[in-house]
Amino acid sequence: MLTINSDAKLKDLLEFPCSFTYKVMGYAKPELPERVLEVIQRHAPGDYRPKVKPSAKGNYHSVSINITATSIEQVETLYKELGEIDIVRMVL
Repeated sequence: MLTINSDAKLKDLLEFPCSFTYKVMGYAKPELPERVLEVIQRHAPGDYRPKVKPSAKGNYHSVSINITATSIEQVETLYKELGEIDIVRMVL
């Protein structure tokens, strides 16, 4: 989770609305992209085409998705909720 200092820096670096990419890494389950999209659609509705890449051994997948972020609160909420998906290991 972001700290107050990094929040201030992130807020200073971004001018909203802006393009923002999330990279979600999780177990190689077929439902991973769908579950990521469910969370994204709740907070940033739109027509998305996530890019899914398998890890070298195939145990994990990364899902990259680009949104138009409207506020720092939206960015933080998405980080939090994407990280709470049970098959997700990390959100960048």
